[in-house]
Amino acid sequence: MKLILEDIKKSFEKKEVLCGASFTFETGNIYGLLGRNGAGKTTLFNCINEDLDIDGGSYRIEEDGMIRKVEADDIGYVLSSPLVPDFLTGREFLKFFIDINKDKIKDGRTIDQYFDIVSIELEDRDRLIKDYSHGMKNKMQMLVNFIANPHILLLDEPLTSFDVVVADEIKQILRYLKKDHIIIFSTHIMELALDLCDIIVILNNGVLEQIDKESLDNNSFKERIINALRGEEDAKNL
Repeated sequence: MKLILEDIKKSFEKKEVLCGASFTFETGNIYGLLGRNGAGKTTLFNCINEDLDIDGGSYRIEEDGMIRKVEADDIGYVLSSPLVPDFLTGREFLKFFIDINKDKIKDGRTIDQYFDIVSIELEDRDRLIKDYSHGMKNKMQMLVNFIANPHILLLDEPLTSFDVVVADEIKQILRYLKKDHIIIFSTHIMELALDLCDIIVILNNGVLEQIDKESLDNNSFKERIINALRGEEDAKNL
C-alpha cells in the first residue's frame, strides 16, 4: 500500500502552512516527520485525517495497482494531547471500544492482555480515566489504535509523555507493526527519529523532503538540519 500526497496546500487566513507538500509513504517503513514546533506537522496530519479541509492538492491510496480515496478506517491518529473519555474507567473504555468494533477486530486478546501491551498496572485498570496521568491517557489512546489496527498510523509526538521503559516498549511494538503498516511519526527530536525511523522526512517552509538518514551521522550535516528546523536556513539548500 502507498499513501500518496500531491501538492497539499493549507492556509490559515494569510499564513500559508502547507505550500505544496508532496510525498509517497509506503507499507513497511516508519517515517520520521521532522519539523520545528509550528512547522505544520499537526496540520498535515489533520488534513490527511480529514479534520481539516485542504485548500489544494490531493491525497489518495494506491493498493494492488488501484488508486482509491482514503477512507476513515484506513487511518489511526494518535494526537499529542490524548482524547479519551474521562467519565469511563480504563476497562469500560476498552470494552466499549472492542464491542463497537468487534466485526473489524481480528486479534482475539482479552482486555487484560491488551492492558499488558502498554503496561497499565492492575490497580489502574478499573480507575476512572479522569484520574489517569497524561502519559496513561496517551497509552490508552495508543492502545485503541493498536486494537483497531488501521493500515496507516499517524503518530503526533506520541512518546514525549512516556517514561523511558514504556517508550522503549512502544518503539518495539511499532517496529513489529511496520511490516504491514504505513507509520508516520512526527517529532521535533532528531535523536528519536534516528533511533526509531527508517526514513526521515523534513517539513520546512511548507514542503516535504526526504533526507539521507546516513548523512545525519555527520555532525556538520546535523547542524544544517537543526538550522533548517529553526527556520535559519532554507531546506532547499540541504
